Amino acid sequence: MRIGNIAVLLAPMIVWGQVAWGQWVKVPQGSIPRAADGKPNLSAPAPKTADGVPDLSGIWEPHENKYVRDIAVDLQPGDVPFQPWAKTVFEQRADGSHSREDPDANCLPQGVPKIDAAPAPWKIVQTPGYIVIVYEAFNLWRQVFLDGREQASDLNPTWMGYSTGKWQGDSLVVDTRGFNGKAWLDQLGRPSTDALHVIERFRRKDFGHMDIQITIDDPKAYTKPWTVTEDVHLLPDTELLEFICNENNRDVAHLPGQ
Repeated sequence: MRIGNIAVLLAPMIVWGQVAWGQWVKVPQGSIPRAADGKPNLSAPAPKTADGVPDLSGIWEPHENKYVRDIAVDLQPGDVPFQPWAKTVFEQRADGSHSREDPDANCLPQGVPKIDAAPAPWKIVQTPGYIVIVYEAFNLWRQVFLDGREQASDLNPTWMGYSTGKWQGDSLVVDTRGFNGKAWLDQLGRPSTDALHVIERFRRKDFGHMDIQITIDDPKAYTKPWTVTEDVHLLPDTELLEFICNENNRDVAHLPGQ
């Protein structure tokens, strides 16, 4: 039974409890396709909304936790085009000696795109004009506006940025700007700045599987944009739980760093 979020900040990983229904009874089965044995058929075709675009609604979680630790784990050495100062900072952090300085360890937001890979579920609520992403990790949330609005030129800096989206074929392309430059891109400590611009392409491959192609464009930290692809899977029989990181955070005092 999933009885709560066990937020153990063990550098460099975060451990959560297992997922299962435990807080609700008489839960409607909804429109989840089922196999002959009654289990969810996660290989069924991806659903679409009434207006014909892919329906991304549901609760998703990273397929593996490797990207929260190392967002570039699938890339070759040298594929991350660091500015010299950023490479120096990354090399200083990468051995774990600065783990206490990771914003996550201090219950500060993971930021975008790190939050996509955090090892806890997140829920997409989709409407024609906007999408809301509710993250179990730290009770964070995002709004992705689909109504044609544009970000202002003088955005108030934030951890999660300001997101607009549009459909390109079967992919939702999310454009996020307006960051404060304090977030790490991963637990190894790849830095970001207030010039960060993130483009995420959400593509639901079938009912239970979705890819997120993420492009990092931060000219103050990297010499050119660079791209990674992460995959997530649907959790059809669960709901999000409350996660208050600072309620019982005892680990930061034991982590190395200043």
